[in-house]
Amino acid sequence: MKTETPEQYIGQLDEDRRTAVGKLRKVVLDNLPNGFTEIMGDGMISFVVPHSVYPNGYHCDPEQPLPFISIASQKNHIALYHMGLYADDEILNWFIDQYHDYSRTKLNMGKSCIRFKKPEHIPFELIGKLCSKMTSEKWIETYEDKIKH
Repeated sequence: MKTETPEQYIGQLDEDRRTAVGKLRKVVLDNLPNGFTEIMGDGMISFVVPHSVYPNGYHCDPEQPLPFISIASQKNHIALYHMGLYADDEILNWFIDQYHDYSRTKLNMGKSCIRFKKPEHIPFELIGKLCSKMTSEKWIETYEDKIKH
């Protein structure tokens, strides 16, 4: 089912996922610095640098705004995609070092994706701190320096 808004996306989830994804969205919204906009992108709740701030858009598809964070309910997990983890070793290392202070589960992540198999294992406080670590200006600078070639 294609959803047009974050509320529709969350509303179509099973109850345990609906609660967890809704709370995860609120944590991101409450902690993300100014300069990012919430949209539905690629079937996920996404937080992007809009074209009004970064007219060049995403290098893979300049029609798209510059992605930063996305939240998705996948088949076997809830995923938080954070491009800053992929592009900034300092933030990545900070997150890995902090993770076990906030969660008793093993960290399950890819290059920019943090996967949570059980909603009750999401370390919301740590995710909030992670979201506050990079401004949109810093993300644009990092993106242009390390990703866009």
